[in-house]
Amino acid sequence: MTKPASPQIVGVIFSRADFQRALRMRNPPDLFELRLDALAGSLDTIRNGIGRLPAPVIITARDPREGGANQLSSRERRDLLLEFLPRAAFVDIELRSARALAAILRAAKAKRIRTIISFHDFRGTPSASRLDEIARRAHSLGPDFVKIATQTDTAPQLDRLLDFFERQPRAANVVAMGIGNLGRTSRLELARRGCLLNYAHLGAAHVTGQLSIRELRRALR
Repeated sequence: MTKPASPQIVGVIFSRADFQRALRMRNPPDLFELRLDALAGSLDTIRNGIGRLPAPVIITARDPREGGANQLSSRERRDLLLEFLPRAAFVDIELRSARALAAILRAAKAKRIRTIISFHDFRGTPSASRLDEIARRAHSLGPDFVKIATQTDTAPQLDRLLDFFERQPRAANVVAMGIGNLGRTSRLELARRGCLLNYAHLGAAHVTGQLSIRELRRALR
């Protein structure tokens, strides 16, 4: 899969209902993200149907400290990622989990599966210098994309996130998004500014500020 030359839409599959909806889509997004941590109770359904999804898949099993569901241990998350890695176009691992899940990164590289190193802050948006440090550390791991998601409840938080995105060279493939009161505003604006991966819900938002596929398509016209 080549690097996207223009912004792409990622449909987030967070529940069994999302998965069934994705299977029926006639006009799917560019990619789907399988939130394996949230789907831990529906794995047989996922195993049986993943090959019928109408778009390539990003797999992730989110750390509970960064919004992960079901309080999965590092070992449980590693096992999920290893199982589904052969079906993935991308794997997303949090920066804080890169050491614990180093085996996943090695396996992805060996299989030529692309990687995303992510950071999620549900308490606020870090300072400019902290965001730059997070991006630097993430880039040091050699991923295809770096993803930064922060809480954007206030105008200063939103401005910090937008300024951070604008400072990044396009070749760095930095993806950013906001969560919270100004999450919708952040995601629409970042999509318009050329963010390469833009995440959308398939029926109902799972975090405050998440947009629908239709809303993102409208923003990207």
